[in-house]
Amino acid sequence: MSDLLTDPKRRRWMRVRMVVLALCVGAGALLVSARAWELTIQHGPALRAMAESQQLRDIRLAPKRGTIYDRHGAELAVSVDVESVFANPRLMRAEGVDTESAATRLANLLGVDRDRIAARLRSDRYFVWIERQVTPTEAAAVRALGIEGVQMTDEARRFYPNRELASHLLGFANIDGVGIEGLELALEDRLRGSVQPVPAVRDRRGRVVFSDQLLDDRAAQGDDVFLTIDKTIQHITERELALGVRTAEAAAGSVVVMDPRTGEILAMANYPTFNPNEPGRAEVAHRRNRAVTDRFEPGSTVKPFTLAAAFAANVVHPEEAIDCEEDGQLEIGEDTIGDGGHRFGIMTPAQILARSSNIGTAKIGMRLGRRGLFRSFRRFGFGEPTGVELPGETGGILRHHTRWYDLDLATISFGQGMSTTTLQLATAMSTIANGGRLMHPHILRRTVDSRGATTSETLPRVRRQVIPRRTARLIADMLTAVTGQGGTGPEAAIDGYLVAGKTGTAQKADYRRGGYQEDVYIASFVGFVPAQDPALVIAVVIDEPVVDHYGGTVAGPIFRRIGEASLRHLGVPADTGGEALAELERRHRQRERERRRAARGEGAAEPETLTAVEIAVVPEREPRDGEVMVPDLTGLTARGSLGALRRIGLDFQLEGSGLVVAQSPQPGAVVDRGSEVRVILERPELRPEADVPVTPTPDGTLAQVTP
Repeated sequence: MSDLLTDPKRRRWMRVRMVVLALCVGAGALLVSARAWELTIQHGPALRAMAESQQLRDIRLAPKRGTIYDRHGAELAVSVDVESVFANPRLMRAEGVDTESAATRLANLLGVDRDRIAARLRSDRYFVWIERQVTPTEAAAVRALGIEGVQMTDEARRFYPNRELASHLLGFANIDGVGIEGLELALEDRLRGSVQPVPAVRDRRGRVVFSDQLLDDRAAQGDDVFLTIDKTIQHITERELALGVRTAEAAAGSVVVMDPRTGEILAMANYPTFNPNEPGRAEVAHRRNRAVTDRFEPGSTVKPFTLAAAFAANVVHPEEAIDCEEDGQLEIGEDTIGDGGHRFGIMTPAQILARSSNIGTAKIGMRLGRRGLFRSFRRFGFGEPTGVELPGETGGILRHHTRWYDLDLATISFGQGMSTTTLQLATAMSTIANGGRLMHPHILRRTVDSRGATTSETLPRVRRQVIPRRTARLIADMLTAVTGQGGTGPEAAIDGYLVAGKTGTAQKADYRRGGYQEDVYIASFVGFVPAQDPALVIAVVIDEPVVDHYGGTVAGPIFRRIGEASLRHLGVPADTGGEALAELERRHRQRERERRRAARGEGAAEPETLTAVEIAVVPEREPRDGEVMVPDLTGLTARGSLGALRRIGLDFQLEGSGLVVAQSPQPGAVVDRGSEVRVILERPELRPEADVPVTPTPDGTLAQVTP
């Protein structure tokens, strides 16, 4: 050590070594600092982006399908999470699992094909499906097997909690959540939503570790859809349609219930039906929405539209007498049109409609001419799709008038030689019910996104004014006679309500061989209620009834039962609420006045003059069982008088239009229930001033048509 300190050479060498070491350390530090500056400052942003690209990846979330609700928020179609069974064949072989034994155990448990499962487990893949969307019981049993490499994963399954209810409207989705039929197909883009990329952190194997947006399931959800359907009315309609089809031993049937004021479809039913939870178990024909896809010849149900067009064109007067041929036959070239064996003779348009005369309607249609009738029917919406939000709608058949023969003009006027759908028929009748406006029928009310914001809303839309309002009122008045005792549809009458409607009975066309099928019919009824202020339009179509084939006896009762229950559900008050008691009280007061006059010795004085609303009729004698007293109809409209007679079970024969000026039998007469009362109406400007002032009543509205 002393030598090292005293020897100059060694001391100098030590210093050199220390300097070299210091220089090396300094150079290393300088290089580290330069590299650090290069990595953090010069290339820092690029390196950070590279690191993020390795750890963060955009994953695409399969959105949860939106829910379908009725107009009141009741669930019709929902998506629920269920478990599916999958396997990793490579892992199973690595763990020494006997795949043949595993396939046998899984097949027995899940009820699937054993050979198919075994083939999948023998594959050289990391992932194979064993069975998708199993029940909770099956999932628990698979876990209990404890087979290495067999695991569970969650999937969204479309579920229809009401089973068959509205099945043809809703349609169904497949196992991957894609709409196949019905609204599930038509609204696929809205219900499914858009597949959006979501940033997520992944590990080195590419598995998702964390994503903020995965915690919010609303980010992966389609829009919710609210329909115009009323679940209760839909249930009523399906129940009564099924009963009616089975009672008539028919092949099928369809019903549409609409609100004529808005065009909203409140119910649409078809029979036979199916369960959308298990669509594969139903026949293909049973899954068809017949109300929009099946066309048929409507028969007499189009007669109101022929008369409405004629009145609007002023080619027929409401009071005009039309010869319906005494022999009940009308010759057109080499062909003959008949009235089903009836011989009506001279009738007014109202009687033609009430008794459904083909000859009378054909003569009215001839006055319109080919072009006039064609244009009128097109304005009512026949021959073109309605545009409802349902797939597969047909527009029916209404050939251009240049292709019509003389016989076509006559037959099309009463509904043969053309075709329509149940929805088209209901939409056209809504035009009569709402004052002549053709509404756009719709079933979609609004859509709401996953955050509760309304994304779209369907409002009532008028397509066009088809006929004048006064003409629509006149036709509505005439249609109330159809459900009276002398009409073709008394079975459609609803107690307490005035019903306007039309029956239809048509031979079924043979589209293969041409012509018509022998003894195969379509029975139908379309109408609205209450006739004074319509809340519902109901179209009933029964295909190939066997027990009977007339629209009034087959479809009419279905209309009545659906109308009764639906009006109660909607809270629509009956027309006769409290009126019977009020009438009884008025009669009692009148008898008391007559008794007091007799006691004072005044004799049988004339009763004091009252308005049409206040008149109390004194009967010639007290009615016995099966008898009724004829009321005083003076000053009432056609609709009001028909309602007054219908309520006590009397038939009627209308002559003219406007207000009632005379009747036979006279007020107070006692007649058998079901007797006919002749009612004569005149427009106020055409008759002399009445002694009794006329007061408009809520029983009806004046319907005038300018000649």
